[in-house]
Amino acid sequence: MGGPEGFGGLGDLPRLDDELLVARAADGDEDAFAILVHRHTSPLLALAHGMLGNRADAEEAVQDALVGAWRRLPDFRGDATFRTWTYRIVTNRCLSVLRRRVPAEPLDAVPEPATLDAGGQPARAAESAATKAALSGALRKLRADQRACWILRELQGLSYGEIAQAVGTSEQTVRGRLFRARCNLMEEMAPWR
Repeated sequence: MGGPEGFGGLGDLPRLDDELLVARAADGDEDAFAILVHRHTSPLLALAHGMLGNRADAEEAVQDALVGAWRRLPDFRGDATFRTWTYRIVTNRCLSVLRRRVPAEPLDAVPEPATLDAGGQPARAAESAATKAALSGALRKLRADQRACWILRELQGLSYGEIAQAVGTSEQTVRGRLFRARCNLMEEMAPWR
């Protein structure tokens, strides 16, 4: 891998920025793409899990999205960052899964609470788990497009412009979806305040 590019070798790749890694990966450098995957998989999984509510489905959606990204990488024009581009691919995969999914449980069903360590205080741990379960249920009640925008903004920290690119809409539409999502969540979570 060393040579005229001046990169030295694979040891230097982790320090490179995404733009250069994308260019190398688009030229067929699997090591460069592996580093991009390593950098971005965790937030992509968080997005997919938040949208789909199921770890296995989230992992499958991210895997499918990354395989698709690898195949389409030579066509990547750089209109968005690699991060935003992959968020869009994962969001689209999740929306497709949600459109095909038949509701497996009633909307008012309470999900299994997460195991928490609240400093050895069972009451606090139970309350925290119930609050998280309520928020998870409230998120599932949102329309998928609102849920995607909320997760990208509140959990992933994307700007309105990045969210617009990720979901393929305008910033104004993103702001509207976020407003409606926040209103719906406030209403659903009112008993928890």
